[in-house]
Amino acid sequence: MAVTRLKRKGRRNKVVAKSKLANIQRLSASPVIKNVDVEAIKEEFKKNASKAAPKAEKKEVKEEPKAEKAAPKKKATPKAKKEEEAKKEEK
Repeated sequence: MAVTRLKRKGRRNKVVAKSKLANIQRLSASPVIKNVDVEAIKEEFKKNASKAAPKAEKKEVKEEPKAEKAAPKKKATPKAKKEEEAKKEEK
């Protein structure tokens, strides 16, 4: 007696198993922990903050408010009026 194999089903089973394994590995992966010098980072932020502060003040002085008026909007007619007009046009 010959044995028949379901090739598509076998491939599908293998793909499902590999994807589950890949998901488990992806979810359980942890990032590499590096030694970080916190004090050096704090000093760097202080330097950047002191440099950025004068620039921010200059920008505020240079900016002038623009007085632009928006075009007036058209008033929409209520739905009931539109329906009445449509009925009049049909007659």
